[in-house]
Amino acid sequence: MHIAEGFLPPAHAVAWGVASAPFVVHGVRSLTREVREHPESTLLLGASGAFTFVLSALKLPSVTGSCSHPTGTGLGAILFRPPVMAVLGTITLLFQALLLAHGGLTTLGANVFSMAVVGPWAGYAAYRLSRRSGLPLMAAVFAGAFVADLSTYCVTSVQLALAFPDPSGGFLGALGKFGTIFAVTQIPLAVSEGLLTVLVMRLLTQSSGGELARLGVLVAGKSSRAVAR
Repeated sequence: MHIAEGFLPPAHAVAWGVASAPFVVHGVRSLTREVREHPESTLLLGASGAFTFVLSALKLPSVTGSCSHPTGTGLGAILFRPPVMAVLGTITLLFQALLLAHGGLTTLGANVFSMAVVGPWAGYAAYRLSRRSGLPLMAAVFAGAFVADLSTYCVTSVQLALAFPDPSGGFLGALGKFGTIFAVTQIPLAVSEGLLTVLVMRLLTQSSGGELARLGVLVAGKSSRAVAR
């Protein structure tokens, strides 16, 4: 759902940048504290960032000025909480804009808000709600990744509808059009991302169980079938 370089009106680009900035600043503090207090988490942080970079780089053409793709933010949000993902997502979007011409610098704020702010928070909320409802860990992980992906596409649809209202239907008419077009590719992508995230989490429970216990994903001393705290 990266919005292309120069596609948003300048006022919208600035406004989304201002809206994203506090979340990124807070995320930098959270990330700095995590690395300082738990340097052993660096490898898992890098893996979470790489997961986001690789998945969100797999773009499919969609609405003019944007595209459809997985986001990969659900995994990092579950492991390290949404503020950290605001930073990892911003770094991902910045490198993709500079190196892959995917997204852009003028639309960085809008893309950060949808993919690195709203996506992680919505995905983490879905994960926590699923766990409190008694769902198994992997079902909750699927829900978190699925919602993180879909919420990103919903916000991008809102951003585009605000910038380019429909001549007859206004904002709601444009939102319906953008959302419908995105849904054709994004819903299957969200399902696929959820399944892939579950697979990665299963691997992590086997290889990094101790670290997942410290992060609160697994109960300390339990196996890969452990429940979340």
